[in-house]
Amino acid sequence: MQRRNFLRGTAAMAAVTVTGSSLTANNLPAQDNEFYEFRVYQLTGGGAKSTLKSYFAEALMPLFSKYGIKLGAFEELDKEDPPKVYTLFVYPSAEVYFKLQKELTSDKNYLAAAKSYFELPMAKPVFERYETYLMEAFDGIPKLKFPEKNRGLLELRTYESYNEDAARRKIAMFNDEELPLFEKVGLHPVFFGKILAGKLMPALIYMLWFTDMEQREANWKKFGESPEWKAMSGKAIYADTVSKVRKKFLTPTDYSQI
Repeated sequence: MQRRNFLRGTAAMAAVTVTGSSLTANNLPAQDNEFYEFRVYQLTGGGAKSTLKSYFAEALMPLFSKYGIKLGAFEELDKEDPPKVYTLFVYPSAEVYFKLQKELTSDKNYLAAAKSYFELPMAKPVFERYETYLMEAFDGIPKLKFPEKNRGLLELRTYESYNEDAARRKIAMFNDEELPLFEKVGLHPVFFGKILAGKLMPALIYMLWFTDMEQREANWKKFGESPEWKAMSGKAIYADTVSKVRKKFLTPTDYSQI
């Protein structure tokens, strides 16, 4: 009987795939870990920032809301020129990510709202290029943690590893020991993601939030001086797990949902 039920369920899922039945965040299979798409837009300057904002707010975010997807949008603290916009698309699951890719070419409301954006001439592009990273949330923090409203500073950190095993061991270190310590000392997590596709692999990306740089400096000092960190960082299993650290300080835009 159990085998019959399993086969019946498998057949039903196959039917959905074949027929292309509509899927929403409410009727997809439950997933433990969120799926992230992180983009870095290199803008062209001028009115590019406001044009991108309009596209997100008027076209993309209404489509996202249908599937329970959240959008975070951030700018660099040092305001480089030409500017960059960093975006985080938070999907409830990988299934929702792939479903959305089809909706981006077929949803009539989205296509109508995005019409003016897509019809911009080649001579006036919004961005030079954008980089994309696809990530799976860590087991230790399977869902994004929304910052408090007073978040004035976000720290984006990328940890590169010299091979796949080193990257695996670093992720295990976070899941098993580091994440509880982050919470304890005030390194407020937003998300932690294993990069599945993108530059710099093998690597991971995570984001923290603070009220300001002063709080950030004080709480990282607590972390570095804590006996818990000194004990775990001395373990042989975690040796040589990170070959390079990249960090960027960001601030949330006025339309960011994160």
